[in-house]
Amino acid sequence: MKVETLEVPGATLRYEIRGSGPVLLLICGGVYDAEGFDGLAEALADERTVVTYDRRGNSRSPLDGPPAVQSIEEHGDDAYRLLGAVGVTEDEPADVFGNSSGAEIALELAARHPELVRTVVAHEPPAFELLSDATHWRDLMREVEATFHRDGWGAAMHVFGAGLEMADEKGAAASPDFMARMQGNLPFFIGYEVPAFGVWVPDLDSLRAGTARIVPAVGAASAGEAPHRVGVELADRLGVDVVEFPGGHGGHGDPAVFAPRLREVLL
Repeated sequence: MKVETLEVPGATLRYEIRGSGPVLLLICGGVYDAEGFDGLAEALADERTVVTYDRRGNSRSPLDGPPAVQSIEEHGDDAYRLLGAVGVTEDEPADVFGNSSGAEIALELAARHPELVRTVVAHEPPAFELLSDATHWRDLMREVEATFHRDGWGAAMHVFGAGLEMADEKGAAASPDFMARMQGNLPFFIGYEVPAFGVWVPDLDSLRAGTARIVPAVGAASAGEAPHRVGVELADRLGVDVVEFPGGHGGHGDPAVFAPRLREVLL
């Protein structure tokens, strides 16, 4: 595995490269960083150049200045620049897998730079504006933001978790350093990502018109949860089939069953 850094406007991205072959970019969501994809990346690196990274402001990819409200558009630019840094071109486009807010970033990338993307697998993006009860989710994002500024990140996380009503999942074994980094990412996540990412609207017209193949994906164990509902709705809006993966919202944490399914979908 090679570890590199990339200077982008306002931040420095730390990224990892494994294997050889066509590029597969894995974009994490939430408080996760590149290590959260270690198992999946190792499972796929026998036939792919697998690229993982810490998103700006998280873990080992520091911002140049103080924390600020994040945008999917800016994170999409980061992914675009990262693809360029690892040699992706129009002649040899990349495949992209994104989970949760990482799926939103992957969709933004495909909408704006379809020439660099062959397939995007968007696994349960929290694009709640697509849902019939979007007003409810918009109100929740406002409540999370207000609670963060009034009562702190811990109280805001409680509001967010209670509002989502998602099942807890048992993840893969993680190193103490990884666990510490995820804990350290929580204030940034809840204060500067969630309120903006939760009201982001994908550019469906560009996704329909673009050359990138879009694969909305959901977890077999997360039916009824809001991000799962978004995956189904996204497929309907784009006129494509939704693809089911093993596990729930964080199913990639079990690469033994998740990697074969991703490999099959990317064929």
